[in-house]
Amino acid sequence: MPYKSNSLAAFAAVWLIASAQAQTYPAKPIQMIVPVQAGSGADAILRIVASKMSDNMKQQIVLDNAPGAAGLIAMERAARAPTDGYTIAGVNDGSLVMTPHLYKKVNYDPLTSFEPVSLIAQINWVLIANPSMPKTVKEFIALAKARPGQIDYASGGNGSPQHIAMEVFAARTGIKMNHVPYRGATQAALDVIGGQIPCMFTATSIVLGNIRDGKVRALGVGSAKRSALLPDVPTIAEAGVPGFEYFTWAGIFAPKGTPKAVIDKLNAEAVKAVNDPATRDRLRESALDPIGSSADDLGRITRESYERMGNLIRKIGLQPQ
Repeated sequence: MPYKSNSLAAFAAVWLIASAQAQTYPAKPIQMIVPVQAGSGADAILRIVASKMSDNMKQQIVLDNAPGAAGLIAMERAARAPTDGYTIAGVNDGSLVMTPHLYKKVNYDPLTSFEPVSLIAQINWVLIANPSMPKTVKEFIALAKARPGQIDYASGGNGSPQHIAMEVFAARTGIKMNHVPYRGATQAALDVIGGQIPCMFTATSIVLGNIRDGKVRALGVGSAKRSALLPDVPTIAEAGVPGFEYFTWAGIFAPKGTPKAVIDKLNAEAVKAVNDPATRDRLRESALDPIGSSADDLGRITRESYERMGNLIRKIGLQPQ
């Protein structure tokens, strides 16, 4: 009996501490580790939502961009962070569910090292090329077939979503291209726009203004339907690659062991921010589809995405490094 009483007392004490933390949280600024460059698709989502969350909570969320190694560096830091709710991760799905399939040494488990908070938005993608390249997807494929392995394409790094997207496209069309990995997607896109490299797949949000200004050509969007922001740009499926679809997502996670009360608070604030009309408009204007899910839904989507991307990476023959 004394053991049971002590156990109940200990449980009650833990519950009271967690409850008190939830009531006062956040009492200081929150650091959000982001595994991509500032200006990338996922970064744009997270900045918009974090800004609104900060306003609502009356406490700043500071983004800490840590690109490199396709997100491995940042995700490892986030997995080892304190579990007090003051260090969280703003995650693009590539760093979480793609990269672990492509590197032999990964010091975090995408399914067990983190607590899901909320799926923030879907990121829509586009195949871009500088003006020296063909104007249509069919012409692009024909040129690549005529010059196997001679056309360069940029990405945000080995194992990045840009890398995977182009390899999927190449596998579906039977072309062979030369991969040029960058440290981040933003600089890669700037070099395509500047003419230093011919083409790449990228988040539409990064290059939307440049497409509209005619500085870079959009050959096709990766979504199943045409983008309302680029109505004259065909989907890649309708432009000559039937069944092709490629999109990614961004969400918020916390280190494993972060108290449920803190996760619940972060989820409520994230969903509230995403559902704010002005925030939703800002996301949509950047070719992003706002979501704002429950923590459980993000956990399920993470598991499904991890399995799907693993199967896809094995199917196209990319080997771990």
